[in-house]
Amino acid sequence: MSGLHPQGPQPVVCVSRFFQRLVFVISLSVFAALGFGYLLGQFGWFGVHAGSEQDGAYRQMRVYAEVLKKIQTDYVTTPSMKDVTDGALHGLLNSLDPDSSYLSATEYKIYKEHPASGDAQVGITLSKRFGSAAVVSVVPGSPADKAHLSDGDVIESIDNQSTFELSLALARMMLEGKPGTTVTLSVFRPFKTDPDKVTLTRTVTTLPAIGEEQYENSSILYLKPGVLTVERVNEIGAKLKADGKGHKILLDLRDSTGDDPQLGIRLANFFIKQGTLATLQGQKVTQQTFTADPALCITDAPLAVLVNRGTYGPAEITAAAIADDKRGDVVGEHTFGEDSVQKTIDLPDGGALLLTVAKYQSPSGNKIQDNTVAPTVAVDQTSDEDQFAPAAVNKTDAILDKGLALLKAKTAS
Repeated sequence: MSGLHPQGPQPVVCVSRFFQRLVFVISLSVFAALGFGYLLGQFGWFGVHAGSEQDGAYRQMRVYAEVLKKIQTDYVTTPSMKDVTDGALHGLLNSLDPDSSYLSATEYKIYKEHPASGDAQVGITLSKRFGSAAVVSVVPGSPADKAHLSDGDVIESIDNQSTFELSLALARMMLEGKPGTTVTLSVFRPFKTDPDKVTLTRTVTTLPAIGEEQYENSSILYLKPGVLTVERVNEIGAKLKADGKGHKILLDLRDSTGDDPQLGIRLANFFIKQGTLATLQGQKVTQQTFTADPALCITDAPLAVLVNRGTYGPAEITAAAIADDKRGDVVGEHTFGEDSVQKTIDLPDGGALLLTVAKYQSPSGNKIQDNTVAPTVAVDQTSDEDQFAPAAVNKTDAILDKGLALLKAKTAS
């Protein structure tokens, strides 16, 4: 696939590196003074806040207008003011969080026309870090896995389009397409100064089965769900009911991803009988508190949860609840940091905002997207440099070993 859609190339905002940096700085300045409320009509002509807040908003808008005027009159060539403005809006939304995006009218049309499901994938969970797309985790056996992509790799471009200039929503779409089509990535890997060009063939990837093992003379039941789907969470519940009695539980949520935060809450409830599991809060979203249902709790056996920087979304909610409620040990590294709710807001020019309107918090009030989930027992994973060494397959698993050791020392209920 070339461009943003499997059927052919599509235009996106593309400006020079000078403009990228310039409009990003401009947008950050405007955002700091106005807040995002200006774009939604909270300031300026659509509504006025009293006193210094209003004055500050007008002052910054005058600065913004002056900068645009200087770009238009003094830049080396006459620029496209539409491109400059679109770039500023992209930068403004990118400054909020990875999931908030501005889509131009063209981009929004592509976004709405893209099929919601059924496309082939390359097996990457994608987010953004420092403005560029980054690999969160890779599905085992997928095209990305076979190309040795790994969490932490930075994708500089997709089919020669800079991910710095793309919203996260469109970058994710570009990885999808018809089975058998290809996509070319420019990938920066740890400890390499130049990017690798990697061409992946899209395929309908089958998720691997839940990992299941028994350790320490069958006293510890190990479960590794991978991607958290409704079916996968149901399967975990069935296994806990069938095999969990009399076992200590080692739940491996490393590189576990998913799209539905409610699945993380439900998974946590399998282990927690009472108390808060998570909360959801936003400026204009009524706070919701999710409490454990005793009827849904399956086991009170000793528990350890393994996490790493690829633990993402629903799995982070589960880990945070278990840590905050002191239900078990959370072992490993800080998680990725991704748990929020987005709203699509149509704009008069045909564009749209994909705006984060609420974020999930742990029982103690930690915003997971802002601060990640910290392990209760930190274990340094193998260094990135060792990870890409030829003998990587022979390395020991320090996080797994620590989780097993902690459970071994506990008495089964």
